[in-house]
Amino acid sequence: ESLHRSGAARLCGVCEPPLCLSWFSSSPSSSFLRDIMVSHKEFATAGKKPGLQVWRIEKMDLKPVPEALHGSFYTGDAYLLLYTTAAPSYFIHMWIGEECSQDESGAAAVFAMQMDDHLGGGPVQFREVQDNESKIFIGYFKKGIKYQKGGVASGFQHVVTNDANVKRLLHVKGRRAIRATEQDLAWSSFNMGDCFIIDLGQNIYVWYGSKSNRYERLKATELAIDIRDNERRGRGTMHLIDEGEEPAETLGPKPAIAPCGSDDDKVDAGNKKKGSLYMISDASGNMKVSCVAESSPFKQAMLSPEECYIVDNGVDGSIFVWKGPKANPSERKAALSAGDAFHRMTPLPQIQVIPAGGEMTLFKQFFCDWKDKDETTGVTKPYTIGRIAKVPQIPFDAATLHTNKTMAAHHGMVDDGKGKVQIWRVEKGAKAPVDPSTYGHFYGGDCYLILYSYNLGGREKHIIYTWQGLKCTQDELTASAYLTVLLDDSMGGSPLQVRVTQGQEPPHLVSLFRGKPMIIHLGGTSSKSGHSETASTRLFHIRQSTSGATRAVEVEASSSNLNSNDVFVLKSPKVLYIWRGTGATDEEMEASKHVVGFLGGTPSQVQEGKEPADFWSALGGKKEYQTSTGLKKMVKPPRLFGCSNKTGTILVEEVPGDFTQSDLATDDVMLLDTWDQIFLWVGKDANDEERKEAPRIAKDYVNTDPSGRKGLPITTIQQGEEPSTFTGWFHAWDPKMWETDPLERIRKRF
Repeated sequence: ESLHRSGAARLCGVCEPPLCLSWFSSSPSSSFLRDIMVSHKEFATAGKKPGLQVWRIEKMDLKPVPEALHGSFYTGDAYLLLYTTAAPSYFIHMWIGEECSQDESGAAAVFAMQMDDHLGGGPVQFREVQDNESKIFIGYFKKGIKYQKGGVASGFQHVVTNDANVKRLLHVKGRRAIRATEQDLAWSSFNMGDCFIIDLGQNIYVWYGSKSNRYERLKATELAIDIRDNERRGRGTMHLIDEGEEPAETLGPKPAIAPCGSDDDKVDAGNKKKGSLYMISDASGNMKVSCVAESSPFKQAMLSPEECYIVDNGVDGSIFVWKGPKANPSERKAALSAGDAFHRMTPLPQIQVIPAGGEMTLFKQFFCDWKDKDETTGVTKPYTIGRIAKVPQIPFDAATLHTNKTMAAHHGMVDDGKGKVQIWRVEKGAKAPVDPSTYGHFYGGDCYLILYSYNLGGREKHIIYTWQGLKCTQDELTASAYLTVLLDDSMGGSPLQVRVTQGQEPPHLVSLFRGKPMIIHLGGTSSKSGHSETASTRLFHIRQSTSGATRAVEVEASSSNLNSNDVFVLKSPKVLYIWRGTGATDEEMEASKHVVGFLGGTPSQVQEGKEPADFWSALGGKKEYQTSTGLKKMVKPPRLFGCSNKTGTILVEEVPGDFTQSDLATDDVMLLDTWDQIFLWVGKDANDEERKEAPRIAKDYVNTDPSGRKGLPITTIQQGEEPSTFTGWFHAWDPKMWETDPLERIRKRF
């Protein structure tokens, strides 16, 4: 039974085998191939070395595409792509052109399954549709994707030639995901809002529409250079021309052309919309598709290793097929069939087939408690795409903070926290100075402004932390934002602004209190006129960050909040205990003394496993808690998004692949998600609407994430004022990159 919710088709209930297996019998040719083609000579080299391999389906066979032509696709064909990492791990993509025949698309699917078997069943598989490719796929082609008319049936071949007689027009669209689509070579194909490449073999013209922006022009020019260097082997001559300056010999006299083209693709920032979980099983004797959970987040325990599952995020165009390691072959095939059934009823989805153990972040984020093998809950570290396969924990070294930007970024530290600190509490709509003797204490009923000043290379830098308690009033929240803007304006707009929600403090903020822990009280206020009664029993959770600073956070006095990795201080009217988990550090024990100091009393120290009865009694009884002593090693890929209203509406579009500094568009606001922190980078040419809307978009981005990251710190950065915690995520950051316009540098070469 198909249920249409929010425009996306979903299956629920019972799906009989004929429907499930329809994907394998879509054509006689695909059935024939499945039966007899158990291997292929091209598989002999598949995955032998890191990088991308591309094949085209030609007469039901695999033919390799020359490396120089990777990224160029005929719209009448189907392709098979394999990307191999250094680890190694494998990603198989089936690409289907909009004019591809059913036989060829079926053959591509069969070859993908056979290659998956050849590589041990471990690859992640993707089904890609022209114009709707996944971000992973687009990321392989940083210069862009070219769609060419025709295909193998029309006699068009992927052969590297220096054909001086080629004549074609490519329409270049997109600011992040660059696509160049072949159009009729006539002025009627042009519009003022986009860029076009007129490829005449020996001469390659890049035509800039008068209403196109600088960033679009830059990407079109880079793509034209790629055509010259790869397809022409460097023999073509480049010409960069603005609208109105066209030489007559290109397309003849120019008539009036359209003012602008259609809006660029509206791409949402990640899989934030709710998904549904379905199980594929034949345990009852018949193959069934049953709904496990209608909306995320899910529990990892919902996935049985004996079954296969589908996560349907069709609202966002994504369908994930998860293969249990102990599922039988029939269930695996049925899962693929059901995934394809979703595909047919959902407009242009992306299908990803994932083996157990090969789950990526876009899949894991739908599960609120995901743990990989041999991992536990605890600290999660991000990594840099492309540069590192399995990232070792980079040890913190304060002495190298200013030179090792990657280390600084991984630990979220701009310096060692020994600069100047000023703190104000938001009180009656104004800033009230906090007594320096109480620096480091924060109350859940308050909001605070923390101004941190430090010296970097002889230049004074500033950070404004806006700390917002979970129990503060709406008036205080509003006032804290307003006062932050006033403080920023008074300092010339140069400080970094970091909005911090109670419980989500970044490591650098935690490090500012001269070796003492940052102590966060569950509720109440530090205002003299507003002190509230504290609970009779209080429990403080003490944890050391990777940079060495410690934080003590008051939590509900329940034994379910204990954690074997950390230290806790428990105070009730009758007892005062310091509890040390088996995985706790000496530094965390030292920090507990400061907590005891303000609570008062003489504590008893107790080791995990040797607790007296009155310890559990004060916590309301012994309950299950996190007992694993290993910190979580799971790594998360950082993601970069552009926030732009160039089409008249604020759109958020992800930068595909391994992003670089050049992906930061100076006329946009960019959002960098490093998993435990969000950065908003404001380009110097970003307009007022983008500057205004980007903070709201960033807040919505984290608050609606299925993985439950609500309240992450959000740091706002102006172009030219980037700290090392930001630049460290970009390979070979160049502080002088924007001293000259990148497009002007290219134009000077021609």
